[in-house]
Amino acid sequence: MNAPLVPVADTSDLAAIVERARALLDDGDVLAARMLAGAAYDAAKAAAAFASRFGAAERLVSKARRLQGDALLIGSRARIRLADDYDAAQATGEVAAHGGNRKIKIPDGKLEPAKMETLGLSPKEIHEARKLRDAERERPGIVEQAIEARLACGLEPSRANLRAAIGTDSATAAERGDNLYQTPPEAMRALLSLTRFSPVVWEPACGKGAISRMLEDAGYDVLLSDLRDYGTHNKDGEVQEVGDFLETRRTKSGIRGPWQGALAAPAAIDIVTNPPYGTNLNAFAAHALREHRPRRMALLLNLNFLCGFDDPDRCYSMDECPPSTIYVFTRRLPMMHRDGWAGPEASSRMNTAWFVWELTGEGASATYHDPKRPTEIVRIDWKTFENSKPCGPLDPSTPVAASPGTEPLLTWNQPYENGRIVARLGTIDVGAVFPDRNNPTQTTWAFWLGMPAGAAAQTKAKSVDAAKNALLKRFCEATGLEAAE
Repeated sequence: MNAPLVPVADTSDLAAIVERARALLDDGDVLAARMLAGAAYDAAKAAAAFASRFGAAERLVSKARRLQGDALLIGSRARIRLADDYDAAQATGEVAAHGGNRKIKIPDGKLEPAKMETLGLSPKEIHEARKLRDAERERPGIVEQAIEARLACGLEPSRANLRAAIGTDSATAAERGDNLYQTPPEAMRALLSLTRFSPVVWEPACGKGAISRMLEDAGYDVLLSDLRDYGTHNKDGEVQEVGDFLETRRTKSGIRGPWQGALAAPAAIDIVTNPPYGTNLNAFAAHALREHRPRRMALLLNLNFLCGFDDPDRCYSMDECPPSTIYVFTRRLPMMHRDGWAGPEASSRMNTAWFVWELTGEGASATYHDPKRPTEIVRIDWKTFENSKPCGPLDPSTPVAASPGTEPLLTWNQPYENGRIVARLGTIDVGAVFPDRNNPTQTTWAFWLGMPAGAAAQTKAKSVDAAKNALLKRFCEATGLEAAE
């Protein structure tokens, strides 16, 4: 008889370990409780992953996750107690504070230099324990609530998700300040390769110019403003205006705000920005659409912006004025550390996307909500655009469509006779037509821009020309661009 490849975890043993950790914590043996809860957490996590991977009954997966959640809760409470005990020991001089040379008693009664390692803690663990303790003090019960919420949704109650749920994995509001996180060039390079804007663009959260510089390099004129004065200026030397975007309004003379005079903006101006992700994010997006009504607006946002139902501004931006296209980065962008961050650099845990809104129609009847054009979600990889060239501004006389006689959006390249015909946007291959030499009606085409390698399906067409037209149409739908007549 063959032995199983992997031993099945005994959840009854895990339950006993969790209960032992709970008893140790109740008896005041905080260090032992923390260590035992950590071991139980790791074992339960592995058991849940194993059960899920090999198709075990849902009740077994749920039971393992429940034990993982219980262990996480016990471990979290032990860390909160350790933070309190450590701070109390520092206050009484039992533990060295800020590099002091005090001593503590250890079990055998001897005196030795007090070190965090003596308590089984690193400086980072003490810091994280304090943040956990402070979050629980501010909102009693938040740790248990966050764990229960994950379990109720059938999700894993992990340490990382707990930190995210209670805010201890990110900077405090005081640390974030005005939320200046400079936009990585990879994000802009992808956007400008896929989307055209009016010749004059407004950057209302300009920061230190990460977005505006790339817009100018792509041929746009840029108007600048921000809540704070960073001294940022455009290529003409015009310095940014300073004021709250939520206080701006559109007038016949231009864009007015809490500054002297008005920004001399044309009647049609687009907005491109990475808005502050704080409490005013929803209001920021809704204000732009209500008050300024840009012909096109691109906001770099957390993918979670798709969700949410109880904020009127979020619902306005996503339901009443839905974006035309959402370019989701399949590969996470390089980490956007806040301005002035001097700590170690980390990889990003945030999924982001360019949300692009577009007005259709003219005058008073123009709308963002076109029932014939539902929001399209396009998956893109920013690495695809590392060497691409921007599309450049729209012709000012034609808000969306390119002027007749301009260069075609796509070029066609057939390296080998009777071989595939590659569709290119600049230097980027976006799809191909596959002729059938013996039977033209069996021609196929595929569009793969923004898709993982090998994921694009081939579609039949009646001829090579029909395949080209179908591919071009798919490209225009995905990018919001329109082909020249």
